[in-house]
Amino acid sequence: MNIKELSKRLPPWTKRLKWPGIVIISLTLLALISFLVIIFGGRFVVDEEDLILDEMTTVETEEGEVIERIYTKNRKVVPISSIPEHVQDAFIAIEDGRFREHSGVDFKGIMRAVYKDIIAMKKVEGASTITQQLAKNLFLSNDKTWMRKTKEVMAAIYLERNYTKDEILELYLNRIYFGEGTYGIEAASQHYFQQSVDELSVAQGALLAAMPKAPNTYSPFENPEAAEQRRNIVLSRMYDVGSISAEVMKRMQGSTLAVERAEESADTWSNSYVDLVIDEAAEEYHISRDELKRGGYRIVVEMDPTIQRIAAEEMKNGEFVPGTKGPVEGAFTLMEHDSGALVAVVGGRDFKHGDFNRVKAQRPPASVIKPLAVYGPAMMSGEYDPFSLLSDEQQVFGKKDWKPSNHDDQYDGQVSMYQALIESKNVSAVWLLDKIGIDYAKDYLDKLGLTTDDKGLAIALGGLSEGYTPFQLAEAYGTFPQGGTKKDSYTIRQIFDRHDEVIHEHEVNETEVFDAQTSWYMTEMLRTTVEEGTAKAGTYNKALAGKTGTNQNLDVWFTGYTPQYAGALWMGYDRTGNEGAELEGSSVYPTRLMKSILTRIDQQKNLQTAFEKPEGVESLPEPVDLPVITNARGDLDLTGLALLRGTISWSAPKDERIVYRIFREEDGEDVKVGEVTGKGEFKVSAFSIFDQTKYYIVPYDPLTGKEGRPSNTVTLEWDL
Repeated sequence: MNIKELSKRLPPWTKRLKWPGIVIISLTLLALISFLVIIFGGRFVVDEEDLILDEMTTVETEEGEVIERIYTKNRKVVPISSIPEHVQDAFIAIEDGRFREHSGVDFKGIMRAVYKDIIAMKKVEGASTITQQLAKNLFLSNDKTWMRKTKEVMAAIYLERNYTKDEILELYLNRIYFGEGTYGIEAASQHYFQQSVDELSVAQGALLAAMPKAPNTYSPFENPEAAEQRRNIVLSRMYDVGSISAEVMKRMQGSTLAVERAEESADTWSNSYVDLVIDEAAEEYHISRDELKRGGYRIVVEMDPTIQRIAAEEMKNGEFVPGTKGPVEGAFTLMEHDSGALVAVVGGRDFKHGDFNRVKAQRPPASVIKPLAVYGPAMMSGEYDPFSLLSDEQQVFGKKDWKPSNHDDQYDGQVSMYQALIESKNVSAVWLLDKIGIDYAKDYLDKLGLTTDDKGLAIALGGLSEGYTPFQLAEAYGTFPQGGTKKDSYTIRQIFDRHDEVIHEHEVNETEVFDAQTSWYMTEMLRTTVEEGTAKAGTYNKALAGKTGTNQNLDVWFTGYTPQYAGALWMGYDRTGNEGAELEGSSVYPTRLMKSILTRIDQQKNLQTAFEKPEGVESLPEPVDLPVITNARGDLDLTGLALLRGTISWSAPKDERIVYRIFREEDGEDVKVGEVTGKGEFKVSAFSIFDQTKYYIVPYDPLTGKEGRPSNTVTLEWDL
């Protein structure tokens, strides 16, 4: 029997049920499919990436002091374990009393809400659960359509099937908006109460729970009365569900809001430094600015806030600005030379985020380069020392007939390296660079990180097609107090991810450049430069070595170091070449400013009073100051054997290292008859009382091999 025959034998009434049956079966299948889609289709609505909340990055010191926050949304994600139970209970009580019981959608709550809406003839109660609210906020738009609502239910069920209640509540509390640009429970706690979420009281937690429904309406700053009423409703709900006792409810409802608005500061003291941190994160660790805004990193930096504030304040001080035409700018950097850690950075006299950070600008270094490109390499050659004599005569150099001049247009013929550095002699520096060779000097510049494509002798004077940044010069000068070892500067010590795991850590990068003896000689010469030479402007009473530089009064520098820090300070214009763009007062201003900054740092940090000489190096002798002798005289007297003897005497300074060479004029020639060291007297044998031979004295410096000016001439006469 086939199906066709069987259908003919069925009672007639069954045929009447055919189409209704098909409809019922179809509807049942459709309902089943819809149910399965709602139950299992949430995976197509939920994007797991959206579960990773945007979180602010903090820049902080090693001690945990937060310097600045970098964010698109002001949010700090905290684990549910950090959120007190009474705070959790407050949100559950007001938003979703059956949160711990339902599976994402509260059908009892829906029926209750519908009933209340019908009785009131208007919408008086919502039925969305915390899970639904989270799903809507994370994955969906605010469109009020059945499709959007269906997707919300699907996503909520998916979340409930794949995450624990604590995980859902943690996401919710970290996601919601609390007004005034604040997202998440931790940021809200800090914003409204100036404390962490784990310190919130019951009343404070209730106030925060009152806000998400309408953050502006219930803002405790803008609408304190409405905020208090809403808070008290939350406390009542907490009592209704058994989270708190009646006594606690009454006491908390009678408390003040106790909110505290943080002082809004327009101070930009840290902006230069943080700007550099952002750049370093991108260049060294490949973390972009956008990623920092949402990635929830914790960046531990080397800034010393005390020093940073001092530097930012002093840079604004008009007392240290050269008299000029137009606005003068500046840049300052200070690093610990034993590690390279940057403790302070100021990128402009009034720098704020978005400005050009001048610590990254390349500027002609002028005479600041002399110890680095000329004198240091020369001593490393073994052919020169601080008392080697250098030419100080104006002369022509090179094929282009270049004739450099000294800044004061004064020339001494010959000077020691010591004197040439202290007085910043241009001709001597160029002459010495010519002797040691440009390529040889550039090898040292490369080691110092001061690479240049320039090939001329103008390198000796810092006349470069492209200059150097304050960082580069601070690093280079920091080589000397470190015995010749250069440390690369840096701002970031460690970077932690949002799970507080270290993902990046600074590694010291160092280069051996000079030997310890050369470095110590340079320290002693640069210390004297600060005390007696071109860098003596201003006042600082502790140990400081350094050098000034002036580039045609367009760029002025002071670069130097203390036993702890190396720093560079530049002043000038963002744009040069304009008529009247010259600075007045040259390098006096950055020198005074640097010393003022160090003086204030010393008041807070008690800096060292002297440089400590490394073991195994020789001290640099004090230079010999050859006297000009104008009071020489000659006397005759009788010895014990009745022989005539002459005495030549003169006033000798206290420096017992000076050698006095005695000459006599004989037949038109000058003949050396002897010498004494450290004394103002010389004995001469005489054979006739009528001897009219003329004598004179020439002081001699044994350190440099340089002779001084001859004294007045004398003859031997009786002292009557």
